Amino acid sequence: MSQAKLSIRDVRVRRRGVDILHVPHLDVLPGEVLAVIGPNGAGKTTLLMVLALLERPSQGQVLFEGQSVEGQELPLRRRMAVVLQEVLLLRRSVVDNVAMGLALRGVPSRERQKRALHWMERFGIAHLAHRGTRNLSGGEAQRASLARAFALEPEVLLLDEPFNGLDQPTREGLLEELAGVLAETGVTTVFVTHDRDEAARLAHRVAVLLGGRLRQVGPVAEVFAAPVDEEVAAFVGVETMVPARVVGDAGGLARLEVAGHAIEAVSRGPLAADVLVCLRPEDVVLALPDGLSTSSARNRLPGVVTRVVPAGVQVRVTVDCGFPLLAAITRQSLEELGLGVGVRVVASFKATAIHLIPRSGGH
Repeated sequence: MSQAKLSIRDVRVRRRGVDILHVPHLDVLPGEVLAVIGPNGAGKTTLLMVLALLERPSQGQVLFEGQSVEGQELPLRRRMAVVLQEVLLLRRSVVDNVAMGLALRGVPSRERQKRALHWMERFGIAHLAHRGTRNLSGGEAQRASLARAFALEPEVLLLDEPFNGLDQPTREGLLEELAGVLAETGVTTVFVTHDRDEAARLAHRVAVLLGGRLRQVGPVAEVFAAPVDEEVAAFVGVETMVPARVVGDAGGLARLEVAGHAIEAVSRGPLAADVLVCLRPEDVVLALPDGLSTSSARNRLPGVVTRVVPAGVQVRVTVDCGFPLLAAITRQSLEELGLGVGVRVVASFKATAIHLIPRSGGH
């Protein structure tokens, strides 16, 4: 593995004698996009400010390419660009704002204009070059902020909730544009978000921060599919977590008892006797009891629909199988199956879809 571009070691940030952030170890690899995810108040922005060398930790080290940043903060900050959640633009033209960072770094006027206009074009706001910033929409202002950051040609880009406050169509468009730019430039990027979808669409790896503590770091698919504990599972979207007892484990396949049902799950190592069965709603398939099913799932549980809630392009259906089991299905499937409260169904899911977590003492 190549040397990390940016690292922190045993970093603590204390306020009023209380640790609001404690991260023993974190590496940001060259060229990767790392998403730091967590709920509001988790310490995400504080972590970003530490990485951006804009906040000095109470304890610990920040490393840039393996070397301590101590005493080198200013020259290293010139190799970075930061986009804050609140867009900060001066009351000047858009092109002047986009070129501002270059002016502060002494880049000649002609080169400033060339780079500013290039990135404005890339983010679809070249036609706004001479417009005043007071007349920009939220999406246009954020595009200007991103163009200003990329115009600096940074080695490290740090983004703080860059899509917060944008309406859905604007957010979708900007997500797609930013994903393309990050892929093209390969700039090492850290961005913080509370939105799992943003992390899944933009990041190579994800770091889950809860209560100021880094709980899990890994590839996005791995963290979302195999969270390390119940709290992480809840945050990354595992909405069915039900106590189970392991009654057998052989050949990589565990047999479990769950609310009177026998199910099977792929096991990835030794298991405790008492576990939590974790299922994401998109991994559950619903069918009518007398319908033909082409599913290859090993687990099929009868149940009754207790709740149907539209959620964007999908519908969330809760099924009572002796425990509440949540499924996310399409509106078309809902209509074809004629599902509603009280309808009997069969819920199926593959052994590979189940993630097992040791039960905590509270269960």
